[in-house]
Amino acid sequence: MAQPDTDVFVRLERFYDAVPRPYATAEDFGGLVLFVREGEGWPYYARPRIGAETPSAADITAVRRRQRELGIPEALEWVHETSPDLLAVARSAGLDVHLAPLLVLDPAALLPELPVPGATVRLLDPRSPTFADDVAASRAVSRLGFGAPANATPMEGASSPSLVTLGAGPAERDAATVALTPAELERMRALSAGVEFLTAVADSPAEGILATGGIQRAGDVAEVVGVATLPSARNRGYASQLTATLAHRTLDTGATTVFLSASDDDVARLYTRVGFRRIGTACIARPAAATV
Repeated sequence: MAQPDTDVFVRLERFYDAVPRPYATAEDFGGLVLFVREGEGWPYYARPRIGAETPSAADITAVRRRQRELGIPEALEWVHETSPDLLAVARSAGLDVHLAPLLVLDPAALLPELPVPGATVRLLDPRSPTFADDVAASRAVSRLGFGAPANATPMEGASSPSLVTLGAGPAERDAATVALTPAELERMRALSAGVEFLTAVADSPAEGILATGGIQRAGDVAEVVGVATLPSARNRGYASQLTATLAHRTLDTGATTVFLSASDDDVARLYTRVGFRRIGTACIARPAAATV
């Protein structure tokens, strides 16, 4: 019987490679692979190919050309500790690179599941009659929490709220809520039926869904993603408890590695209170803003 790999960076690379494959076609561009999503859903970034040499500037140019053809964001992501030479190459190819703290959970330090003020943290159940409305509301919370427009991809969502969404609350959430199409509802129910994809929300009897977050998983490795709180409901501990609940459920179902990328050092410090510890840096690159 094969033994599990104990190198966390190897495990993360295998995770990043495995997660998109059921939903996308892989296209190779030298040292990069672009996962082209099939059907509805957010587009994937390009990433270094496992086992390949450091991607060249020509590889980056080729994959960006393909992303433009597909009408998706020109975006590249990688873990700096795994591909340390790519940072200089990406910058030389005209990309701005955001350096995000990469953290892995220490299960022994995981925050207990505790009550939160004025709300209940719960996992969305695809069998529930309110599932469609819950997913739509949680997406609106995410868009407002990240300060992104209604049609934004994760790459386009800012790490801090814009002037438009600053202070946004339940009324703005309701105005921003877009009903799921039948196809998207079916896709979300299928995704949420197992342990590979979980969504948690902080739900207030008086105000509705105020915060949301999720888990995406491949094998025994899971990533906490999309944790967001309505600006009007911040500083109530919702994000911490959402993350703790997701981590507990994921560990309970056999995951051995739970990780996340924080938007900046301040956010990373918040996650250390939940039980996460920084191990490295996740790099997210996109075209440099034009200067006048």
